[in-house]
Amino acid sequence: MSQSFRQPDILEVARKEGRVMVDDLATRFGVTVQTIRRDLSELADSGKLQRVHGGAILVSGTSNIGYEDRRILNGDAKTAIARACADQIPDGASLFLNIGTSTEAVARALLRHQNLLVVTNNMNVATILAANPDCEVIVTGGSLRRSDGGLVGHLASNTIRQFKFDFAVIGCSALDQDGDLLDFDFQEVQVSQTIIAQARRTFLTADRSKFTRTAPARIVSLAQIDTFFTDAPVSAAVLAKCAESQTAVVIA
Repeated sequence: MSQSFRQPDILEVARKEGRVMVDDLATRFGVTVQTIRRDLSELADSGKLQRVHGGAILVSGTSNIGYEDRRILNGDAKTAIARACADQIPDGASLFLNIGTSTEAVARALLRHQNLLVVTNNMNVATILAANPDCEVIVTGGSLRRSDGGLVGHLASNTIRQFKFDFAVIGCSALDQDGDLLDFDFQEVQVSQTIIAQARRTFLTADRSKFTRTAPARIVSLAQIDTFFTDAPVSAAVLAKCAESQTAVVIA
């Protein structure tokens, strides 16, 4: 089967099953795993699939990728971004870390920091930072989103309003060419907007996979972000938005 015919069939499998695995596809089509990896890379480059360890998952504009798949996706890039972000957070700071695998990577990068006060609506962040005895951790209330350990809703927002943070570290599900940060969950968007309003400085951590995705709910624009940490050069349009609003861009 030629590549031009194989890739639509790969997409059809992904639509039915949500994800595809390299070994399974190689057996299905009778080709080598290297051939399938090239197919998946080309489909990912065109924005039709997103690569994960051992395979790929379907890109969706209305629902987010599963949490475990997000955790695996671009893991090395998230670690590098997190280290660059943590380097700009001094000991003795107060900060908020919100929901997401990128902010969880930042939490791990903060394990050696001292005298931190961290407020979070991410149960996973709280668990990670519990290993740092020099970090006081406060968890907001809210409705538990079991899929990723996030706390959302009015109770989370009301707790956040009791604080004024030195730094807020947030993630997003997508970043469009207009310079808008996007997400899938409207309740999470409201919480993120509250976080930004209560922070003196806001850091965005977003890897390159967010550049080719879309989501239906707008959080804020890059104009409300102080520093944008990523792992790849951004487009000229986004870079112009950052320059216009004096948003610093750090490529890890």
